[in-house]
Amino acid sequence: MLLLTEDDVARLLTMPAAVDAVEEALRQQAAGAAESLPRRRLRTPSGALHLMAGSTGLGYLGLKAYTTFADGAQFVVLLYDAHDGQLLALIQADRLGQIRTGAASGVATRHLALADATTVGIFGTGWQARSQLEAVRTVRSIRIVKAYGRDRERREAFCRDMTALLGVEVQPVERPEEVVEGSRIVVTATTSARPVFDGRHLEPGTHVNAMGSNSLLKCEVDEAAVRRADLVVVDSIEQAKLESGDLLGPIERGHLSWARVRELDDVVAGRVGRRTREEITLFESHGLGLEDVAAAARTYELARERGFGLQVPL
Repeated sequence: MLLLTEDDVARLLTMPAAVDAVEEALRQQAAGAAESLPRRRLRTPSGALHLMAGSTGLGYLGLKAYTTFADGAQFVVLLYDAHDGQLLALIQADRLGQIRTGAASGVATRHLALADATTVGIFGTGWQARSQLEAVRTVRSIRIVKAYGRDRERREAFCRDMTALLGVEVQPVERPEEVVEGSRIVVTATTSARPVFDGRHLEPGTHVNAMGSNSLLKCEVDEAAVRRADLVVVDSIEQAKLESGDLLGPIERGHLSWARVRELDDVVAGRVGRRTREEITLFESHGLGLEDVAAAARTYELARERGFGLQVPL
């Protein structure tokens, strides 16, 4: 078994590699060769254990397990050989999960955003917001980013860091309305319990990546945005039914139906997608075990090629 640390993952897995790995796994799923099990949560009085699993259809299967307690979170992926069941790697997966979450939005952006979209607006200035911008920058020629977060100092520091990382201008803005105005790609990467912008302000042709609402207690996108979306896409309808705080309200009130919601693998396969420049598209990202395993498999392959990691006999 190969043991890979957070530092190994950070040095090996680039965003372009992760976007391509996640996209190919979703293409395999669309063809019926890959499979993903929705997240399950085991709760205790002081925290929770979260489990996700998937099979890539490309020779790997595995699971991600992580705990969330008052002192923080710990993430690992167990990666197996799909041909003989051998345990190939144990991978620390905090950084891997961050990159994978960004990569899923990168795949959605590649297929749904306007090809000439150059302006991005983002809500959130934390850990996940960084990989969201990195992924969008990977698949589109972005010229300017407008970022909003409630804490001014953190917002300005985020913009300085991301300008240096991405090589494009990342501007702090003072009002949420400024994020949406003129942006052809809008990203929400927060832990908010209430919508972070007014969906009536979305301009025709906008693509939205919403990745923060992974429980019924969170809601980043308002009903107006959902109602205006010509195409609503999720990683998994089964999983969205369990934890999409953004969609369940509009569905309960009859403004959206699950029959109108499509999955990202259908988009990758070309079964659905943007039809006109004026359409508004919405990707609700909750994460798939398949995506984690795909990213882990690519990290494992790169580690083998470059001699990273610690071999542990079992």
